[in-house]
Amino acid sequence: MVATLEEVPAVRRYFDAWNRRGPDLVVAVFDDDGTYGDPATAGPLSGRAIGAYAAGLFAAFPDLSFEAVGVHPTGNGRAVVEWLMRGANTGPLAGNPPTGRTVALPGVDVIETDGERVRSVRGYFDQKTLAQQLGLQVIVQPTSIGPARFGTSVRLTTGKRTRPGAFSVTWLEAPTEAERDTVRARTRAMFGDLAAMPGFIGLVLAAVGERMMTLSAWESPEHPRQLLSGGPHKEAMAWFFGQSACTAAWTSVWAVERANPLWVRCPACGELTSCDQGEGVCRCGSALPEPPPYW
Repeated sequence: MVATLEEVPAVRRYFDAWNRRGPDLVVAVFDDDGTYGDPATAGPLSGRAIGAYAAGLFAAFPDLSFEAVGVHPTGNGRAVVEWLMRGANTGPLAGNPPTGRTVALPGVDVIETDGERVRSVRGYFDQKTLAQQLGLQVIVQPTSIGPARFGTSVRLTTGKRTRPGAFSVTWLEAPTEAERDTVRARTRAMFGDLAAMPGFIGLVLAAVGERMMTLSAWESPEHPRQLLSGGPHKEAMAWFFGQSACTAAWTSVWAVERANPLWVRCPACGELTSCDQGEGVCRCGSALPEPPPYW
């Protein structure tokens, strides 16, 4: 049976609360022991937790709206509602900075009501579709295979073609996803300062399970000392030693003992040629492509 929201008042009030974008309004439509859950909540929420979750969505999508495109009462106070969520992502979401993208995400709610109020909502939507609409990468891979563990990585480069003279290596272990989100946010806050620092060439970040690692390239072993003088990096250090729940860390600076040539492939003959020789010309006489940054 297909109905309209007007025929199921409790469900109508539920969608009205979301469309009015008021966290307290959303909480008010639930029974005192009512619950809400969807793929992003990691289990059912109740009371203030529902409001906090709604507030996070409204912050991420200030123009958030839900259109009920199909209402299907099934009896005994239950209804299945097909919906379309729309909104522009102009605020942070799940630890990620806003992308500015607009989403049109389809989903389904199974709603149980008790008279005028909502007893429970079980929401279903495709998290991969949401991520792709936001312009985020979706990587599907195993957590581990034997002794190997898998994770994610980030590269920051200044575009300099300077050969590195030193590398700084840092890792820390953050036991919870919330703590790892904080580390990611603090790391992103450093990118602008790092890129402007004399002697900085680039870095690679990697996260595998609880361990988060940074490998930064510098022109000399002295240049990383700038990180101790102030700014977001020093603030992050104070947070780590003071308020964080991170369980371990290690830092170091390594001077380069031997740096082999950077090789590029000649587009004419296909031969690999050292960028240190030939002044940009292959042995076949063809011009070599511009070499990429070392790091």
